Amino acid sequence: MNWLQDLLTNPDSIAHIVVLYAFVISLGVLLGKIKIFGVSLGVTFVLFAGILVGHLGFTGNPAILSFLQDFGLILFVYCIGLQVGPSFFSSFKEGGVRLNLLAMGIVAMNIVVALVCYYGLQGRVELPMMVGILCGAVTNTPGLGAANEALQQLSYDGPEIALGYACAYPLGVMGIILSMILIRYICRIDTDREAEEIQQREEANPHLKPFSLSLEMHNEALPGKTFAQVQRFLARDFVCSRIIRKGHMFIPDYKTELQMGDRMYIICAEDDAEAIVAFIGPKVDQEWDISNQQDKTMVSRRILVTQPSINGKTLGEIHFSSMYGVNVTRVNRSGMDLFASRQLRLQVGDRVMVVGPQDAIERVAGLLGNQLKRLDHPNIVTIFAGILCGILFGSLPIAIPGIPTPVKLGLAGGPLIISILIGRFGYKVKLVTYTTMSANLMLREVGLVLFLASVGIKAGANFVQTVVEGDGLLYVLIGFLITFIPLIVIGAIARWHYRVNYFTLMGLIAGSNTDPPALAYANQTSGNDAPAVGYSTVYPLTMFLRILTAQLLILLLAA
Repeated sequence: MNWLQDLLTNPDSIAHIVVLYAFVISLGVLLGKIKIFGVSLGVTFVLFAGILVGHLGFTGNPAILSFLQDFGLILFVYCIGLQVGPSFFSSFKEGGVRLNLLAMGIVAMNIVVALVCYYGLQGRVELPMMVGILCGAVTNTPGLGAANEALQQLSYDGPEIALGYACAYPLGVMGIILSMILIRYICRIDTDREAEEIQQREEANPHLKPFSLSLEMHNEALPGKTFAQVQRFLARDFVCSRIIRKGHMFIPDYKTELQMGDRMYIICAEDDAEAIVAFIGPKVDQEWDISNQQDKTMVSRRILVTQPSINGKTLGEIHFSSMYGVNVTRVNRSGMDLFASRQLRLQVGDRVMVVGPQDAIERVAGLLGNQLKRLDHPNIVTIFAGILCGILFGSLPIAIPGIPTPVKLGLAGGPLIISILIGRFGYKVKLVTYTTMSANLMLREVGLVLFLASVGIKAGANFVQTVVEGDGLLYVLIGFLITFIPLIVIGAIARWHYRVNYFTLMGLIAGSNTDPPALAYANQTSGNDAPAVGYSTVYPLTMFLRILTAQLLILLLAA
């Protein structure tokens, strides 16, 4: 039975470490599905499973544990960056600026409360442990990873800060949801009225989503003018996918000259429709059966962009109408239809709606790729080349006046920033950043569970002693204050001063803590998309700030 003893207890055995991680991750994921009052801790329970196993004396070679911890962290934050990168900069547009400023206020107040507790307790809790409590209180695991990595730069030899994280995390999740409930009663919110307000706003504010209409050309100033000239006159973008002229249907291009009585099928942005109707002519009832009334057989088809050479090109650069005799009317990206303006840049994974003759459609399909199998294979080069650049960037020393040692972004901050930039601008250097949602989620979850299992196993030996005999209950109390006070204060300001819709506010609160369980509760309560919109608006910036500030608190104050 020596082989079994070696498999279970030999910390230097690769087989033992694989078995250890497999057991911890499996146990943690299964236990994380258990719901208490409708809320589950999810994959974060892997941390507690690791603590339990570590407490029972099962461990591994410290060097291997550290490698798996750091590699998991890098993989996790890099995949997060790729996911949020495309929307990171656009989240600051229009109303997103206000929501992001409120989220920044929550982040800043979390830090202020943590520092007040730290200095108020006069050193009873070490600053690194306070940062661990802060990360647990705001349910941000990447921040814990960044803080751990910063401590390695400082050769820290104190207690595992994951202990503070583990103590603060469960009540942090509950505190976020509790703050949503209290804000509803404190501000005397009528949820039915809030839902009605959202519906009215959606009806009154058309966005740049595709809108179709049939028109007949009546403007006597337009005969002989091309579509390109009409678009310049109007200063609005639109696509005419079909024209019926004297009983015959054909596909126009931007050089096609208009004639009186032309019936046109127009695709435009919804908020441009009224101006286009007023300029060209009235709406008409017209059947646009593309199998009849035309000289050539025409079809309407969605084509999948899988050709890397197309990545990042605008629709105007490809000249669909003039070179291929087809019109692009809309582009579906990540489940959302976008109006096909000439300035829209295509990305691998887009589904392009094309109207035109059958033979021309086939040529366009060959140009764009339209091969689903290409998307089944993740772009490994982009992932690991980006990780390489991220580690190099994170290793650069940044001199800050007043700090004796240069600051480095490290293994968390460097890959995060590079992945955000690659996700947004990768097409400019011919990097295809597309991965299926399932592939991104798989890589991200694998990285997360490796990190959490490593941290839990390493922290487990001292966990019970810290909680029972040490300051565990104090950590829980501090964590609750860090969670609760900023959310109540900023939530009240957002509601009373800025009049933020309650359901959007719920998404803001969940997003500012990057907390999926809180978002699930908000979605279940609201019955509309407002919480998800608020969450996704503030999530990219908040995730970046959580990771960066956790690291900077360690490097600036604990050095």
